Amino acid sequence: MNLHEVLRAGRSGFFYTAASISFALIFGLLAGGLLRVNKTASILISTGTAICGGSAIAAVAPIIGANDEEIAVSLGTVFILNSIALLIFPPLGWALHLTQQQFGLWAALAIHDTSSVVGATARYGPVALVVGTTVKLTRALWIVPVAIGAAVLKRSKTRIQWPWFILFFCLAAVANTYLPALTNLWHVLSNLGKLGLTATLYLIGTGISRATLREVGWPPLLQGIILWILVGVTSLWLIFAGWIAL
Repeated sequence: MNLHEVLRAGRSGFFYTAASISFALIFGLLAGGLLRVNKTASILISTGTAICGGSAIAAVAPIIGANDEEIAVSLGTVFILNSIALLIFPPLGWALHLTQQQFGLWAALAIHDTSSVVGATARYGPVALVVGTTVKLTRALWIVPVAIGAAVLKRSKTRIQWPWFILFFCLAAVANTYLPALTNLWHVLSNLGKLGLTATLYLIGTGISRATLREVGWPPLLQGIILWILVGVTSLWLIFAGWIAL
């Protein structure tokens, strides 16, 4: 991806990302409270939905003292919804006649993990891929302030896990922009990346089973579904209304 495209999409999506994260955290915790979901698991599910799925859960879990069961429940919830998103988002985008920019933005705001955003937007088109990936990585940067806020509230001294994959993405964009002589190499690396993504998405799909559903349980899964639908429908409505655009 070209660095200038990355900066333009990231700058435009910053405000929407901040607003949507706050919205998801607030309503996620409210839904968890109403459904009587374990408080720690509820926080993790809300954080995973608000920011970037498993990466956010992994960063926040040790800070708030989550145990293995709470982490497994929250990861399982996000994991299941990611798999569904890969299947339903592109057909929904086509049915609603979303432009590639609109779909990329919607996917970045409403799909949990970066890998699933990349998978869905790559299927939709190249422009959707650029917009979706960049806005999603901008969203992932919020792992840091959210983790710091959680550490302050919990008075935790746990070391915060930084999202290093964002740095590597930025370095790749810089290299692609300012080292055109290595275009052939970037093409090869791009193809390898697509193969790796395909393998990742395959593993996500094979991990879904009845055992996964039983382990998660219905209250946390229902919290995740309600929050996911709320975020998805609200962000889509704002995109159609013209409140969110790049």
